[in-house]
Amino acid sequence: MAAPVTPAARAEDSEAALNAALADVPELARLLEVDPYLKPYAVDFQRRYKQFSQILNSIGENEGGIDKFSRGYESFGVHRCADGGLYCKEWAPGAEGVFLTGDFNGWNPFSYPYKKLDYGKWELYIPPKQNKSVLVPHGSKLKVVITSKSGETLYRISPWAKYVVREGANVNYDWLHWDPEHSYEFKHSRPKKPRSLRIYESHVGISSHEGKVASYKHFTCNVLPRIKDLGYNCIQLMAIMEHAYYASFGYQITSFFAASSRYGTPEELKELVDTAHSMGIIVLLDVVHSHASKNSADGLNMFDGTDSCYFHSGPRGTHDLWDSRLFAYSSWEVLRFLLSNIRWWLEEYRFDGFRFDGVTSMLYHHHGMGQSFSGDYSEYFGLQVDEDALTYLMLANHLVHTLCPDSITIAEDVSGMPALCSPISQGGGGFDYRLAMAIPDKWIQLLKEFKDEDWNMGDIVYTLTNRRYLEKCIAYAESHDQALVGDKTVAFWLMDAEMYTNMSVLTPFTPVIDRGIQLHKMIRLITHGLGGEGYLNFMGNEFGHPEWLDFPRKGNNESYHYARRQFHLTDDDLLRYKFLNNFDRDMNRLEERCGWLSAPQAYVSEKHEGNKIIAFERAGLLFIFNFHPSKSYTDYRVGTALPGKFKIVLDSDAAEYGGHQRLDHSTDFFSEAFEHNGRPCSLLVYIPSRVALILQNVDLPN
Repeated sequence: MAAPVTPAARAEDSEAALNAALADVPELARLLEVDPYLKPYAVDFQRRYKQFSQILNSIGENEGGIDKFSRGYESFGVHRCADGGLYCKEWAPGAEGVFLTGDFNGWNPFSYPYKKLDYGKWELYIPPKQNKSVLVPHGSKLKVVITSKSGETLYRISPWAKYVVREGANVNYDWLHWDPEHSYEFKHSRPKKPRSLRIYESHVGISSHEGKVASYKHFTCNVLPRIKDLGYNCIQLMAIMEHAYYASFGYQITSFFAASSRYGTPEELKELVDTAHSMGIIVLLDVVHSHASKNSADGLNMFDGTDSCYFHSGPRGTHDLWDSRLFAYSSWEVLRFLLSNIRWWLEEYRFDGFRFDGVTSMLYHHHGMGQSFSGDYSEYFGLQVDEDALTYLMLANHLVHTLCPDSITIAEDVSGMPALCSPISQGGGGFDYRLAMAIPDKWIQLLKEFKDEDWNMGDIVYTLTNRRYLEKCIAYAESHDQALVGDKTVAFWLMDAEMYTNMSVLTPFTPVIDRGIQLHKMIRLITHGLGGEGYLNFMGNEFGHPEWLDFPRKGNNESYHYARRQFHLTDDDLLRYKFLNNFDRDMNRLEERCGWLSAPQAYVSEKHEGNKIIAFERAGLLFIFNFHPSKSYTDYRVGTALPGKFKIVLDSDAAEYGGHQRLDHSTDFFSEAFEHNGRPCSLLVYIPSRVALILQNVDLPN
């Protein structure tokens, strides 16, 4: 019988394991110094980092490095050779035979067979015509023909197709060979990485007020100037990767290398990105590598006639909630496909980074379904974590930041996995930011369930500041999720039906509209100032866009009425939407000048439940919020770090923002060496009800 393990021996083994992990992961000591509670999980970080390193080294040994490995689109798919011939390559491990057909050969399915190579790859070279003319002209239709092991003949779109279109009343997309004589030539270099990130989340198709699908051209000419004027320095473009079902909001991808043709051509998307760069605006792609559409005729599913290929076979390969397919991230060719896809969007279209969708689903075998994530560290380690998917995300971040050091990656993760936004060298995931997804949920909960006088100031502050040290967050009051049919935007929760009848400046404020306009500004400013190291707004919400968002579908008789953005409402001088638009613009411009998003986290000096006052300092500014619906305060003492003269630099009560003009902006506020709320100095200020103020110490150098 073995002797029992003594506590001393157990501690010795634990210490040895920790030392081994510290030896294997270059900067793990830094991570554990910042968060000592992660020490029991050092071996998990060690295992993750070693798996990442082993795959990276294996890519180096077998493929000549990740640089070459991530250029799969240069050989896979269909390519015109210098001699005028055609080189084609596919990965179809489950196929019995592979052929190319299309307009060029009169749709003969079997006249151009591929040659079988090792590891499930197939290639085809078609020599040029005798007169050296183009064998497959630009814009002609193609299909890959697969003969399956069960004897079926399947017509497929290449996973590497660069342009697909749906013509007329066709249900499925067609693959068009994209090989223009003159490709778009970029004229402008990428802007430098912004010090502070202010993101305008956008969808090209809904960017017009007309009931139709808007175009890349429309967005470039009409929406980009608005974004620039509003003070945003980053655009996050949704629904760019081709998706057969418009109402999926771009999250059921069918062709990963194709820019959606419903908005225009690839060259017009390049012009959009280039024009944004000329304005000093960076552009992020909402990339969907968490799952794929179940479509087989025009998607990746069943490409080679099997239920595996790019995906896990059986139940593991299907997301029950999304009814979509799940990638096999441990597969060599899946890694090549996804990493090449990342590089394609960076280099071909010059995107400046990515917002990775569905990261929570990727990180866990349970995909986050039915999980509440209490924050207990045991939830983030162990068998429930899909470390193959996590390793892929580490590889993707490594590739992005190696190719373009100024690139930005954002994780859409609701679980709060520790170290996801820590450097890979520390054993982390390598993301630059994560979305602060609890913040919009908190605002909606308050608006739905609580009277204004019952709002808990401490709860608001906790939600806005509850983030991991040195892991940056993107704060937002609402994104596209809150705008979708079945939910309401912040403005609609606040004002609802009165937005249709009482937004004219020619009519007096009603209590509902007055409350809505004032709280809309306050919610956005406190989220901007306190909630993170970046800020995001979904297009149109800056001015309180009325109604919800709903794409054409059978359930609404294919209507485009709610699949549009009514920007013209802000241009109408007789409507109150302009006030919210003005406030959003000036809030962003002040942040550009003062840089609170890139400053250390705020010091909150007051969260008074009875008075409904929140006060904090960040970037040398003093933020004051009075959420009380009716009480104003004269000579209210607010703590501050420094003595000196303060001036109002932003006032939600100003006339240009639809306020009541209760503050005199010429007033000087002097702080004195009078300790208050843990601050060495304090000042007296008049704070009207439902007002947000920012004061700046004018004695400090800019």
